[in-house]
Amino acid sequence: MEKKAVKILMTWNVRQGQEESYLHYITQEFPADMLQEGLQPTEAWYTIYGDWPEVTMGFMAHDLAEAEEFLRSRSCAKLRQRLEKYITDYHHKVIPLRRGFQL
Repeated sequence: MEKKAVKILMTWNVRQGQEESYLHYITQEFPADMLQEGLQPTEAWYTIYGDWPEVTMGFMAHDLAEAEEFLRSRSCAKLRQRLEKYITDYHHKVIPLRRGFQL
């Protein structure tokens, strides 16, 4: 069976008063940590209007098994714990990889 790449879409809102610390973490450390876990950043979106999560980030995994393994891992739990210092309302889902904006 052919392996198909998937995307892990993560969404959240930034905690009030944490914007500066969040910006440093999300641009300097978080993407590098995800790359170290074997996940390739695909996009980052910031919502300025509407009733949507403030931030959406996508990361590519080689296949569903790799994505699920990462999401169950201790490394993922540690990354999420660190991220949650700066954010609220975290959600994620795994979807088939397509280029461009995906919900």
